Amino acid sequence: MTVLPATPTSHSTSLALRSENVCRHYQMGETLIRAVDGVSFEVRSGDFVALLGASGSGKSSLLNLIAGLDRPTSGAVVVQGRNLADLSREELAKHRLHTVGMVFQSFNLIPSMTLLENVELPMRFAEIERGKREGLAREALDRVGLAQRAAHRPSQLSGGEQQRASLARALINRPQVLLADEPTGNLDSRNGTEIMNFIREFNRSLGMTIIMVTHERALAERYVRRMIFLADGRLVSEELNKDVATAAGKTDGGAP
Repeated sequence: MTVLPATPTSHSTSLALRSENVCRHYQMGETLIRAVDGVSFEVRSGDFVALLGASGSGKSSLLNLIAGLDRPTSGAVVVQGRNLADLSREELAKHRLHTVGMVFQSFNLIPSMTLLENVELPMRFAEIERGKREGLAREALDRVGLAQRAAHRPSQLSGGEQQRASLARALINRPQVLLADEPTGNLDSRNGTEIMNFIREFNRSLGMTIIMVTHERALAERYVRRMIFLADGRLVSEELNKDVATAAGKTDGGAP
C-alpha cells in the first residue's frame, strides 16, 4: 500500500465526480452533528473506490450526498459535471434514475413483486417502452445468473440471490456510476465474494465507476483501486491499492 495525497488515479482522464469542501450538518437537540465536515476528493471515470471508516465516520452520509438522496449544508458535490446542490427535486430524481445506480446492504427489493418486476421498475419510471422492458430485465437477470428465478419473489430467494437481483436492478438503466453501501454486509463470505466479483466485473467490462462504502479494509484491499478513509466526518487519508491497480491495468491492456 502507498499513501498518497488527495489526487485522482491515472485510470482515466475524465472526472466522474468531485466534492468540494462538502458539509452535511444537522441539529439534534442542542447538539450540532457534523456528519460530513469539509470533505474534498475526486474520482476518475472508471475507477473503483472504497469509502472506509468506523460507524459514524460519515461514509454513508457522503454516499447519500453523491446519490442525491440528501443535500449538502455547504460545499459542492459534482457528478458527471452537474452540481447536485443546484438541482431541483425532479432533477435529482432523474440523477438517481439515469446517472447513478444504488445497491444497499438490505437489498430493498419490493416483497410483493417478482424479481422480473423489481428489475423492470426503474425502466417504468424512466418511461422505457413497455414492449422493451421485459426483454431488458431478463437480460439483466441472466447477467447475474438469475434467469431461472425471474418469477420468484424476494422471500423465496437466498440473501445472495436477493443482492444479485438488486445489482441487476441498479444496472438496468445503464448508470455511469454504481454506489454500493455495504453490499456484502448481510451476506456470508461465499455470497459476499460472489457479489464483489460481479461488481468488479461490471467495473472492468463496462468501465463503470464504482464507489463502495465498507468498514472492512480486507475486503477493500481485494477489490478496489483506491481507499479513502473517513473519521468524524472528515477525510483523513487516501491509499492507492497498487496490487489491484496494476492487475486492472493489465486487464485493461495498460502497462503493468
